[in-house]
Amino acid sequence: MKKISLLGASGSIGIQTLDIVRMHPDLFSLVAVSVGKNVEKAVEIVEEFHPKLLSVQHREDAESLRRIISRKTKIVYGEEGLLEVACHPDTTVLVNAILGSIGLSPTLSAIEQGKTIAIANKETLVTAGHLVTDAAKRHGSALIPVDSEHSALFQCLNGEKQDQMERLILTASGGSFRDKKRDELVGVSVHDALNHPNWSMGAKITIDSATMMNKGLEVIEAHWLFGTPYDQIDVLLHKESIIHSMVEYIDGSVMAHLGTPDMRIPIQYALSYPDRLEIRNAKRLNLWEVGKLHFEKVDFNRFRALKLAYEAGRIGGSLPAVLNAANETAVAAFLEGKIDFLTIEELVEQAMENHTSIQHASLDDILEIDSETRLRVQSLIK
Repeated sequence: MKKISLLGASGSIGIQTLDIVRMHPDLFSLVAVSVGKNVEKAVEIVEEFHPKLLSVQHREDAESLRRIISRKTKIVYGEEGLLEVACHPDTTVLVNAILGSIGLSPTLSAIEQGKTIAIANKETLVTAGHLVTDAAKRHGSALIPVDSEHSALFQCLNGEKQDQMERLILTASGGSFRDKKRDELVGVSVHDALNHPNWSMGAKITIDSATMMNKGLEVIEAHWLFGTPYDQIDVLLHKESIIHSMVEYIDGSVMAHLGTPDMRIPIQYALSYPDRLEIRNAKRLNLWEVGKLHFEKVDFNRFRALKLAYEAGRIGGSLPAVLNAANETAVAAFLEGKIDFLTIEELVEQAMENHTSIQHASLDDILEIDSETRLRVQSLIK
């Protein structure tokens, strides 16, 4: 049985991870879990899964939960709580589904203990890919991707020779505004931006999909996960989200991973790897029902956030951390109605232009740059 620590259980990926554990109680058990500020969800999870450890964001919530939850579950809080969850001694697999760069330190700590990492937290690899991959090699910790695109690449590369790979091709739905021209994005609403045509995701990821920053972060992730130069990573617009990604080999063969847009499938594969398990209540892919698949080349002038992500990745060092921190801050401001949609890209670009990248940045460097970038972008918003 695989024993799981889950960071971010109350988010979209976390909830679907719990669904997989629920489906296969003979194969997976939930040992430790974090839920942020969602106290009601915390109570539900403890009552159903009986984890040994629960972490919440705030001390007051932890104290409240201690009064109503069985003493068999230890309750902790804050960043130290996240570290405890990630590094629980009984855990064999850490599922990092927490949003933001706060997931970096717990992941590195779990890697140092040799745990398998099922990684859904983009920011960990985007901000500190060099630290994460180096640590994984030193400690023999496997990094298994959870994102549908990276899971697709992982599966298409499985059993093949890395030096015979020519190109990674990440597919992108284009998000909620994919059919709009750039001048039509002026004044779009938060409600419209959150209306993703294919996927049901959290608010932040859905906005990132609308700007295509989500795909840019995935490009940087793919660079670190598969050791692939940026010139060999392409993005292709594919509205149906049926082909999740492709790998082209030197002989011209292209392997594609197809499936319905259901995040439980890549989550389950990350947990069950190298085995495959039956998944219940999942719609099967019948291509005759789809009828046609559409593909378009990406216009980098239309999707400026994707262009910025490529630039940050190619320059490297601490610049991707700036890209990520600026984007998180700007997206939060958009969701709160403080800035317009197109201002997200403008703030990210300004933050990148005002930063001199530090190559081989340490964890302390990255955390400091992350904090400074957020403050600088917040001051621009005000």
